[in-house]
Amino acid sequence: MATIPSESHHLVRNLISAPPRPSDSGLSGGDEEEDETEDDDDDDEEYVSDVAASPRVSHIAPRDSVIVIPSESQSSAEDEGNKRRRIEGGEASCSFGGSQGNEWNRTDTDTDGLICPICMDVWTNNGEHLICCLPCGHIYGMSCIKRWLRQRKNSGKCPQCNRKCTMKDVRKLYASRVVAVEEESQKIIRSLEGKCAALERQSSDWHKKEAGWQKRESGLHLQVQKLTERNTYLEQLLFDMQSRQSALMNGNANTQLRCESDHNFGSQYHGRGTICNFELKGVFHVDGARVFDMDIYNQILLIAQKPKAVGGMHQLTKMSLLYPNEAQDILLPSTTNGVKDLHISPLNSNLVLFASIGKRLSVLSLDSGNTVINYDLQVPAWSCSWDLNNSHYIYAGLQNGFVLVFDMRKTAGPMKSLVGLTSNPVHTVHSLAPTSNLASGVKTILSASAIGICQWNIDSEERPHMVPETDNQGVCISLAYCPSSDDIVASYRPKFDISTDGPLSQPSPTPLTTGYGVQGTHVLFNRTDSHHFQKVGSSYANVSKIRLPKSVIIDIENQSRMFASWDEVACELVLHELPSFRVLQQLKIPAQARDVRYSPSHQVLGCLSENTLQLFNSTHS
Repeated sequence: MATIPSESHHLVRNLISAPPRPSDSGLSGGDEEEDETEDDDDDDEEYVSDVAASPRVSHIAPRDSVIVIPSESQSSAEDEGNKRRRIEGGEASCSFGGSQGNEWNRTDTDTDGLICPICMDVWTNNGEHLICCLPCGHIYGMSCIKRWLRQRKNSGKCPQCNRKCTMKDVRKLYASRVVAVEEESQKIIRSLEGKCAALERQSSDWHKKEAGWQKRESGLHLQVQKLTERNTYLEQLLFDMQSRQSALMNGNANTQLRCESDHNFGSQYHGRGTICNFELKGVFHVDGARVFDMDIYNQILLIAQKPKAVGGMHQLTKMSLLYPNEAQDILLPSTTNGVKDLHISPLNSNLVLFASIGKRLSVLSLDSGNTVINYDLQVPAWSCSWDLNNSHYIYAGLQNGFVLVFDMRKTAGPMKSLVGLTSNPVHTVHSLAPTSNLASGVKTILSASAIGICQWNIDSEERPHMVPETDNQGVCISLAYCPSSDDIVASYRPKFDISTDGPLSQPSPTPLTTGYGVQGTHVLFNRTDSHHFQKVGSSYANVSKIRLPKSVIIDIENQSRMFASWDEVACELVLHELPSFRVLQQLKIPAQARDVRYSPSHQVLGCLSENTLQLFNSTHS
């Protein structure tokens, strides 16, 4: 009987017979005499029962195709015993089956596991040569084992192991083929299967790690690309600055120096007598913007907005002029209820101050995006300002007309609470720059409310006093201040019972009222000393009759000063020459302006509407 390699173990399925027992004394001789009288065929058939009736033999339903795989030692012993018995006994070969009658080809490799060890012919699953087994587990054809046991009579033994048995012990096996696999082979197979499963798991883990490494590598490549682009831009910017310095040192003061990037708003120097204009250099799309501020030196924009997509949450958006797509959103607490005023510190550009309707004054770090200080207020804050001389002091104008003074080194609350002249909201607060007539260390601020302009001496316990001629122009709705020239421009809309005392610089024949616009005035004042302002000029203007607009004074070196304000009727940002208020330029804005800011060091003008922020850079001709 041939041996099948262990690689074919996956074809092995049903185990029918018990493991063979080793032979005690070899094969029994064929010439041994038996004393027992030979039984009749009918009596023998009586004791050959189905395998299911015997408790000693397990029966598993076979499949149609199974292979027998004995060990090599057992196979050799069986072949030798079969040859000897066939020579000594001279039994004839059993036929394949009564009706089939064809001789089986023993040389065919397909006979492995199909032949009877006695006759060396195939057994069958029915008929006289039906497959059967002895109690010891060895398998034979029924007709062969019957003939074998009859010849030995009472001393019947298994032809292979010599274990005693009789015809009563023979059990039929209903299986077309029988399988027997070596235990050691099974152990090897199970061990290989376990190793394959472990290798598959290890391979899966490595695939996951490789995917993570590839993702991380892709992110690092993107960072390297961005840093490379930024480094290239900064090198170009440095080269441009060096070129400017070289031109200035050579005395070429009239050379126009421009940066090739639309997002770089650097300073430009102009000679005397030139006309200054502003050109659009950048447009940024925002969502639900309220107020903003800009630090052009560090190329930073900061916008307070309430995007619809966020679900009503107020936030500050930090944008880079170098890389406008790299915006950082800083979510504010739900109790903020809208940012009313916002200022980046002029002495420490890392800090930003903002006042909110949610009764809070806050200082935020632009580097970390975290709030540094929160002051809880009794009433909502409408305006705020940094002290121009001391980075520790900040001011807040409240809805009830009070002005609060804070020292950021004391976080418990305000250092002073100053009572105003009215209970109207303080919509604008400005810290005044020191003058030659002002004692060193004395802090002075201006505040604007509906009644006019008030001047405060922080170090004095006295109440503020009204700036002369600022309380008889109408309802004050805006205040712009220029620290370099100590000029202020106050904007007014008329009261219902107001009558103009004197002529204005640009009188209008009829009071114009269109939509939300109404004819108001802009009035220019100049600071003469530490406590006095003098009216210089005024002009009619189309102002809002319901909103509090923003305006700025533009001071350019060796240029006439300008004033930028929103025209409510024409829907334009109008630039006026000071002190004449002559219109110099009209800038088209896509929607109503909500805030206007100016950077004097880099001559950049910014105008914010609800969904657009436009930046203009100064030019000359």
